[in-house]
Amino acid sequence: MSKTYDTILSDLKDAMKSRETKKLQVLRSLKSKILEKEISERKGSDVTLHEEQVHEVLMKAAKQRKDSISQFSDAGRTDLAEAEEYELKIIESYLPRMLDEDEIRNIASEIIEKTGASSSSDMGKVMGSLMPRVKGKADGALVNKVVRELLG
Repeated sequence: MSKTYDTILSDLKDAMKSRETKKLQVLRSLKSKILEKEISERKGSDVTLHEEQVHEVLMKAAKQRKDSISQFSDAGRTDLAEAEEYELKIIESYLPRMLDEDEIRNIASEIIEKTGASSSSDMGKVMGSLMPRVKGKADGALVNKVVRELLG
């Protein structure tokens, strides 16, 4: 069992005891998404998710909240955007610290040097080496932006 998933389950029990309905709703949703992922990974045998797989589920949920916040803000629905921001804050509390742009830039520069990449046509080669190193620790869109800047 994943340490993060165990923490979510523990916090879910605490939220039930303290009657924090909003937090409880978010944690139940996360538990459900993690269980769905676990079932889809099974394929006949009993499988529990690794920490990285749980983080993938959480990152996907966080990305969905960020997209919703953007859409609600654009539509002038601050009440709905605030509710999504609350959920996002809870989800992000279970994710590992994300790499900032400078850290991504350093790793990408190192890979560009190793692979000998020199132009945007080498983007696939760089991303293929970079993504496994930053998976679960960096936003894919930010990684893509940094690599484009370095190769551009």
